Amino acid sequence: MSTAGSSVADGHEPVHEPVHEPVHEPVRGPVQPSGLLDVLGVASVVLDTKGRIVLWSPQAEELFGYTAQEALGQYAARLMVHEQHIDLVSKLFADVMCTGQSWSGAFPVQHKDGTTRLVEFRNMRLLDDRGSLYALGLAADQSTLRRLERDVALSARMVSQSPIGLAVLDTDLRYVSVNPALERINGVPAEEHIGRTVPEVLPFVDVKGLQSAARQVLDTGVPLVEQATIGRTPADPDEDHAWSISFYRLEDALGHVLGVASSVVDVTERYRAGVEAEAARRRLAVIADATTRIGTTLELDLTARELADVAVPELADIAAVDLLDAVVEGLPSDLGPTEPAVIRALAVEADRAGEALEAADTPGEIARYGPDRLVTECVRTGRPVMVPRVTNEDLPRIARDPEAAALLARAGVHSYLAVPLIARGEVLGALDLKRTRNPLPFSEDDLVLARELAARAAVQIDNARWYQNARNTALTLQRSLLPGHPPTTTGLEVASRYQPAGAAVEVGGDWFDVIPLDGGKTALVVGDVMGSGINAAATMGRLRTATSTLASLDLDPARLLEHLDKITAGLDHYIATCVYAIHDPHRRQCLIANAGHLPPARVRAGQRPELLELPTGAPLGVGGVAFSTTTVALEPGDQLVFYTDGLVETRQHPLDERLDTLLSLLDDPGRPLEDVCDLLLRTLHHPDNHDDVALLIARAQDQN
Repeated sequence: MSTAGSSVADGHEPVHEPVHEPVHEPVRGPVQPSGLLDVLGVASVVLDTKGRIVLWSPQAEELFGYTAQEALGQYAARLMVHEQHIDLVSKLFADVMCTGQSWSGAFPVQHKDGTTRLVEFRNMRLLDDRGSLYALGLAADQSTLRRLERDVALSARMVSQSPIGLAVLDTDLRYVSVNPALERINGVPAEEHIGRTVPEVLPFVDVKGLQSAARQVLDTGVPLVEQATIGRTPADPDEDHAWSISFYRLEDALGHVLGVASSVVDVTERYRAGVEAEAARRRLAVIADATTRIGTTLELDLTARELADVAVPELADIAAVDLLDAVVEGLPSDLGPTEPAVIRALAVEADRAGEALEAADTPGEIARYGPDRLVTECVRTGRPVMVPRVTNEDLPRIARDPEAAALLARAGVHSYLAVPLIARGEVLGALDLKRTRNPLPFSEDDLVLARELAARAAVQIDNARWYQNARNTALTLQRSLLPGHPPTTTGLEVASRYQPAGAAVEVGGDWFDVIPLDGGKTALVVGDVMGSGINAAATMGRLRTATSTLASLDLDPARLLEHLDKITAGLDHYIATCVYAIHDPHRRQCLIANAGHLPPARVRAGQRPELLELPTGAPLGVGGVAFSTTTVALEPGDQLVFYTDGLVETRQHPLDERLDTLLSLLDDPGRPLEDVCDLLLRTLHHPDNHDDVALLIARAQDQN
């Protein structure tokens, strides 16, 4: 059969949405059937020139309710049309058969069950090869058609007007159609999508994972929802964007796979907010870490190292902490515009920085940076200096000299940041940061973090600086008040040591003295002023002077301590312990009095070392307590070991245990006294001990 013609006669013009479809080669060979006609249930009915039914499709049986046996040979109008519409139908049928003009429209028909239904018709005249005429009617339930039309219209409007990018890809993952939103997102016209793969359209987006995910959805039918990806498109080639992409497999009514639908949502703002939140969290974590790690002691160099350790590698690949040399010495730090910066390097930390580390100043050394150097600008102005992308022209202003600049260039230093260390309104120095391995340049966020670290650390560094200066002053005072070397005395060989406490603690008030007396006698003194700092050192000096003055009066040791007790009571409420002994070589004995101090040890050949049993007495400054003198034999070769509590007291061990250890170290009466001093300090006094030590050892000598 051949179709004579067809037209739309219901008065409605068709609405066409712009659809971007691929142009395909003509189809060769069998293809999979579409399920759309099955959804519509299109019925076919053929009538002869008299209007009798000569062909009746299975869909017609379902649509009208009559079987083929019931319908074939019947007049169609009488079978399907109500009596009041027969004349109209007969006229329409005659028009189609006579003029060949096709007709289409909706018409009420009678179902076999007695109900009336609106059916959409397409009627046309057919001519066979013998010249016979027939009428072909294609019919479908109008409600089904309207529902399908609404679905199509809704889908078309949603696709075209949706702010979400939508695309359909075929089974080869090539674009079949895209909506306007995706055109805007990608910055590529729709026609340049069609027939191309995603990598071909968006070469600057890492889509390997997306391609694999889309293929998996195509194979399994399991949707992939909100797959995140980051990249740049022609729409904004200079900035990274983030998208949330979902894939869904498309199938027709018969279950045939048509391809993959993709939705693309631009989540750049959310991504950037997340990045900023993560950066803020990272900054807080670094700052929290810095709070616990920086300033654990009052040692200047250690505090600087703690700052450098926090900055690497979280913030930089190389971090240097530099202080102005004048600041370290306690002098003003103001720099004129033409003055160089004299800088003392305190700490350098690097994360596999190689040659860049060689270019850094060695901790402890002093370097001069010219007025044109960036670090000089930083400490002179008190403002940060940042070079996000370092060029060869920048390196000479970063390095201290041309050799260091060449090392930085070979190391690949590509970003630089210096922030001032400011405490109590004074610029102390700078935190100097460089990047080599980290590919990102320093950003404003990095600057904020660096300034926060520098601000927190500067206070700790300033505290350590002032403490160190004060401690050095007190230590100098204290050493100046102690005898440099014990004087040569009659009948005694003497050795001594003074060991200050750990660097993070103030100096104490421990002292010793060896005082020659008339008649070949010698006074031996060891004392400890309770407390620390300059005041304690000064009190110690006053007590030492008073002891030396009173010793010249040849007082009994107990009487001398009574006088010292009265003097100490008037010295700002200070309390001190003291052991005072007078050695008489002619009588081969010592007179000893104790004011609350640990007992001396006596070492004798052939006997075990022992602690002398002396009345302990009260510390000096308590007042109102009597002291007593004990006579102790001291034969040639015997030793007396005087010490302060910093040698033996610790928080971890009982005092008796430590005193036993002391005696065990005095097991060789013939060991040189200087070696004994070194042995005792090395074994008993830990560098982190929070107390200083005074040690005095005297060995009796034969006068014959």
